[in-house]
Amino acid sequence: MSVARRAFIQMSVGATVGILFTPTVWTALDDVSIWTQNWPWIPTLKYGETASVPTVSKMCESGCAVKVRTVAGTAFGTEGNVDNPLSGGGICPLCANGVQTMYSPNRIKAPMLAGKEISWDEARTVVAEKLAAAGSKVAVISGDQTGTINEVFSALLASKGSDAFYAMPCEMQAADKAWTGLMGGSGQVGYDLENADAVLLAGADALESWGPTVANLKAFAANKSGKFIFAGPVQTRTAAVTSKWVPVPTEGMAAFTLGICYYVMQAGKSVPAADFEQFKAMVMSGYTPAKVEAATGVKADVMADVAKTLLAANNPVVVPAGSVAGAAAAFALNLLLGGAMTVLPEFGKAVDGAMSRSDMLQKDILQGVDADVLFIYEANPMYALPEQIKAGFTVAFDSLNTETTAAADLVLPTPHSFERFEDLASPYGVAAASYSLGAPISKPTVNAMSAGDFVLGLADLGFETFEEVVDAKVAAIGADKDELVGGAAYVLEETPDMSGVTLAASVLGKAAVPVKGTGAVALAPYTLLNVGTANQATTPNAPCTISNNQLIGDSMVVMMASVTAKKLGVGVGSKVKLSGGSGDCEALVQIYEGVLPGVVAAPLGMGHTVGDEFSKGKGDNVYKILTVSSEAATGTSTWAGSTVNVAKI
Repeated sequence: MSVARRAFIQMSVGATVGILFTPTVWTALDDVSIWTQNWPWIPTLKYGETASVPTVSKMCESGCAVKVRTVAGTAFGTEGNVDNPLSGGGICPLCANGVQTMYSPNRIKAPMLAGKEISWDEARTVVAEKLAAAGSKVAVISGDQTGTINEVFSALLASKGSDAFYAMPCEMQAADKAWTGLMGGSGQVGYDLENADAVLLAGADALESWGPTVANLKAFAANKSGKFIFAGPVQTRTAAVTSKWVPVPTEGMAAFTLGICYYVMQAGKSVPAADFEQFKAMVMSGYTPAKVEAATGVKADVMADVAKTLLAANNPVVVPAGSVAGAAAAFALNLLLGGAMTVLPEFGKAVDGAMSRSDMLQKDILQGVDADVLFIYEANPMYALPEQIKAGFTVAFDSLNTETTAAADLVLPTPHSFERFEDLASPYGVAAASYSLGAPISKPTVNAMSAGDFVLGLADLGFETFEEVVDAKVAAIGADKDELVGGAAYVLEETPDMSGVTLAASVLGKAAVPVKGTGAVALAPYTLLNVGTANQATTPNAPCTISNNQLIGDSMVVMMASVTAKKLGVGVGSKVKLSGGSGDCEALVQIYEGVLPGVVAAPLGMGHTVGDEFSKGKGDNVYKILTVSSEAATGTSTWAGSTVNVAKI
């Protein structure tokens, strides 16, 4: 391993805040100190009592359990919460900037209708009239994967006779469609990375951007004996510190995983599933080493070595990312191995008529959203999914101005995570069901209202305020609110029954045929949390930490192997146009041999047209060039297999 685990965790989690606030790798410490201390929109601190107040942050997709540092009641910094099992004292790059975004001049100051400021009463009257006229043609898009706010929105939909709840594309959705949809399971799949003695990360960039990254890093550091193997098209930062990197194209991940199943079953492993014999026959004939090598380029001896490592372990686990077929293949392999894959129960609901989490993940947003009234909650689909969204009247709830709020008919400012009651239930990837709660640290500095409070005023859902909903949620799971507000997490040890789960043999038989676009070069998009996500743009301190492999000046950088660059007639610093999907992007070229030949790696999260000085106009928007395809195995939409044409400018 190239970096000791203890050193790595210190570098990646324990020092995250240090990297963000004192980025000596990229620029002089004194310059950065001067720069960060002179933002005119940061409040001047007063002398007074200092405190570290526990709460939760929703700036990253998984959410972080944090503590907000205050002086005389004014927040000035964010740190990890050592008392919370999800945090263990760590914090992700996005949530580390929570206070800075709370004070950002990019905050939405008041309700806005067609660009004009209105009152909250006027806003509720307008929405009530639109809802009455819409009937059941009402939809919700949520950027929150873990909050009880989704129960409020889904219950509103139910009161209108609609089930059009959409999550932004996420790993949780692919996993749920595979586990509950294809395989007949219940609950949410999790991965015990800390206690596993062999981990295959099948495309999951777990130490950088996949799942609960802080918890993943904590588990990685604590795991003293396990071998970590990363499979994917790019040698990411995660791959760089694992025991082995196996280059696998994104669209071939399901076939690669089933190729490992071939060796595992050849060693005598089986599962008491009704379709095991069908699954075994399908794999042993359709996923032989030769066939998988032809489909993925991975040599038979490499697959055999990975299988040997997993078979030799007492508690192995396979962690998928990307497609539904890839997730189903990984779950089948986990069932064969009998290791550290766990299944989490869902916490009880607070709101009658609300959807379960699994039900909330069923709609395929990549196939498009069409509604007369569309509510968008702290998501930015007009940045990541502009072609998929159609609505007669759009209501956008957010705390910051985005491409989506700019396009919405009605914009309603929400309090920042630190200014409201907020909860965090079982982020996808954790090994045990957990629930964390945060109470307001400070009052909103703008004319904001909880989205829950606003929606509860539109229909009789049994509650008057969102705080009442949170109280009901805490009661439903049997937790103590005072302990939760104090920073503790409630952990539920129950495990759903896995009897009756199948191996999805009839579906996975089609996974060997990878879905791929028509462009000349495969596109490998990747996420770095300090750059941003589909919902959260680059945060104020983060530009100091973005390297020249992602951004030079205002120009995005893409990476490719030298053999690919030679074939395309480009070199280091060449300016290129990447065309695919529904648009094109411009970028500079960097040579990196940690990218599969025939692949170009591009960072997601740049190219914003709305925002502040730290995100607007920086790089280009790679979401424009992603190709939406339908998986041959499952029929679900996927971005895996995206391709582009590359032209030198």
